[in-house]
Amino acid sequence: MQNNAVKKAALAYSGGLDTSIIIQWLKENYHCKVVAIAVDVGQAEETDGLEKKALATGADEFVMIDATEEFAADYVFPVLKAGAVYERSYLLGTSIARPLIARKQVEVAIERGCDALAHGCTGKGNDQVRFELAYQVFAPEMRIIAPWREWNLTSRDDAIDYASKHGIPVPVTKKDPFSRDRNLWHISHEGGPLEDPAYEPESRVFKLTVEPEDAPDKAERVAVGFEAGIPMTVNGKKLSPAKLIIELNKIAGRNAIGRADLVENRLIGIKSRGVYETPGGTILMAALKALEALTLDRDCLHEKDRMSVKYAEMVYNGQWFTALKEAYDAFFNEMMKTTTGEVILKLYKGSITISSRKSPNSLYSMNLASFDMSGYDAKDSAGFIKLFGLQQRGRKRIKKM
Repeated sequence: MQNNAVKKAALAYSGGLDTSIIIQWLKENYHCKVVAIAVDVGQAEETDGLEKKALATGADEFVMIDATEEFAADYVFPVLKAGAVYERSYLLGTSIARPLIARKQVEVAIERGCDALAHGCTGKGNDQVRFELAYQVFAPEMRIIAPWREWNLTSRDDAIDYASKHGIPVPVTKKDPFSRDRNLWHISHEGGPLEDPAYEPESRVFKLTVEPEDAPDKAERVAVGFEAGIPMTVNGKKLSPAKLIIELNKIAGRNAIGRADLVENRLIGIKSRGVYETPGGTILMAALKALEALTLDRDCLHEKDRMSVKYAEMVYNGQWFTALKEAYDAFFNEMMKTTTGEVILKLYKGSITISSRKSPNSLYSMNLASFDMSGYDAKDSAGFIKLFGLQQRGRKRIKKM
């Protein structure tokens, strides 16, 4: 290792276990200055005291960037509009935030004269890819330092021991070993006993949602208004993107809405178990799907469903700053121009029921949908069905030959 090759490293800093010990490790192994960069994407109280902690543990400089509204408007809402869900359940909370954090990190690194970018991602996970793909776009000339690919620590217990040895306070212990990532959109829980897929998470694991049995015994209704596929109002009140998500998180959380427990396929091929809480996001996904049923024709809706899967994979894999993703965004923006209206949802002990949906651009016709045959000539169906079955009849004849 060429320790003298780096003069100043910009570290993506969260104050969690990994980034807390990395400052000390960089000092020991690279003898460089360290700029700790924290990007606020809605971690709530987790950002409290970060500057004091970073400087106390060896950082030469600390930078905090408030990106909550930018995160909600420019990163979360495009993914919502696309209907992107990875492997049926994961609403992509961590995946969405990483490109933004990496981009901000690079901007500060250039401004502060850094010659290296550092992150605390493990060599097994997806985040290393998400960060480094962004680095390649915005600062391909900078050296990348990924300590988990260099040091001799092999487990979270090793990291905890390292922190203890150097007197570094960390938010985890061997009794509470969970690795968590929080932002406006969600919180993820991994590691510790959760690594066993047979382990049922205890109540202490969850932070944003109550247990279903502890939720109110009376259903709560919430109205969400959209304009061109973007949520604008909650219960008739217009809110900024970040405040809208925060408000829905509160409403959904107290009704036990938004938990997902899945074994997912990481980009590098490893299966991992993640437990996620995305309370407000779960409401928004359900509401938008209900509204799309009114405003999108059959072909558009079906094509959107197919493209959403690919889009989710790209976001999960860290391919945010790519030409293909930009093209997908343009497609979804065009398709969702008419998806405006309001949806009322009923929340009850972990379940969501659509109570009402309406749109000025609705394609739904009560006249056509009813059992009343007025306005529709049923005789037209006979010819349509006969043509629709033409290939099947031809195939049947060939089989008989």
